[in-house]
Amino acid sequence: MADEIATLMSSIGLSPETFIAVCVLAILVVGAVVVIITSRPILDIYPYLNPSARVRARKGRLFDEKQISEMVEANNVEEVENYLKGVPEYADVLEDYPLDKALDIHRADTYDFIARLAPKEVKDSFVVMSKKTDINNIKSLLTAKEVGLSPEETKDLLIPSGSLYKELNSLVDADNVTDIVTSLDGTEYATVLEDALPEYEENHMILPLESALDKYYLGKLLHSPDVPSDENRQILYSYIGTQVDADNLKLILRAKEDGLSYDDISSYILADGYQLREWKLKDLMDSPDVTNVISGLEGTKYAEALTDVVPQYNETGSVAVFERALDVYVTEHAKSLSSKKPLGIGPIIGYLSQKEAEIKNLKIIARAKREADFPNSKIMEMLI
Repeated sequence: MADEIATLMSSIGLSPETFIAVCVLAILVVGAVVVIITSRPILDIYPYLNPSARVRARKGRLFDEKQISEMVEANNVEEVENYLKGVPEYADVLEDYPLDKALDIHRADTYDFIARLAPKEVKDSFVVMSKKTDINNIKSLLTAKEVGLSPEETKDLLIPSGSLYKELNSLVDADNVTDIVTSLDGTEYATVLEDALPEYEENHMILPLESALDKYYLGKLLHSPDVPSDENRQILYSYIGTQVDADNLKLILRAKEDGLSYDDISSYILADGYQLREWKLKDLMDSPDVTNVISGLEGTKYAEALTDVVPQYNETGSVAVFERALDVYVTEHAKSLSSKKPLGIGPIIGYLSQKEAEIKNLKIIARAKREADFPNSKIMEMLI
């Protein structure tokens, strides 16, 4: 064997020292490839280790079915509030604010928390989600001015959170809606509001301004992830895209119930949706009625969820049953996504979705408990 190697070295003109150097180099190259291949999964997981641990700690404090049932059984909204004051996550904020505002603040704090801890590769999407607080505050400010609320009443509507809170709070003395829109020049929302302002000034309805903000938010959200090149970003894109489709469907269902055409609402729809593209959305809007919109979804992942509640719609005549079904679907979809990448983005999406559902449910319970003799069984049907 040694003679054969010596002959080979001689035939290609290599000295023994050079041959040994080549062999060592080859071993190093192969070793480096092996290290890269074996370490890649660890490198993918590492950025999510700390965020996942912190999210799991909070997830353990989410309300379970028993706790939600206990609040549903409360005699009034004061008992619900007292129950929440015994929960550390809600206690502090309830000391300073009324229940509904406290829930909004807690939700805003949750989105800020996730935006801060999210790994760099997916951070942009969660930063966009946290901006919903600013958008809701702008809507509240516009609504307050349109209905003529006082500066004090207007200030009470604003959530003391978000990057624009101080600026928006300084606008509670503005004379009218137009002044507010022009005062927001220099913010990222200026262009979309200015584009919708002529329609508001013509009809004196703030719907065009609110819808422009919603469309801007959904567009930013849908395009916030990079090209889904890895599983974490694919999961995130599915989570975001499903939210966009659900919001588009809610808009179409409400418009169809109000007898509007596609042209009436096309400027408010985010045409480049996720599974439901512009041609499909237009096809749904061309349906003669709400039930035909639902049947037109056959073949999409939303069909079964909405078809199941058609009997409820036929009984109540309210598209609210479809809106709830879409909220439930988005929550369940997020839950399924959370299990796909337990050492990646999964726990973050799972916690955020469940916290959003928890706060929505608490708002439903609080609203129902303000009405005398509201049936507990009806509250349970309304929960997400």
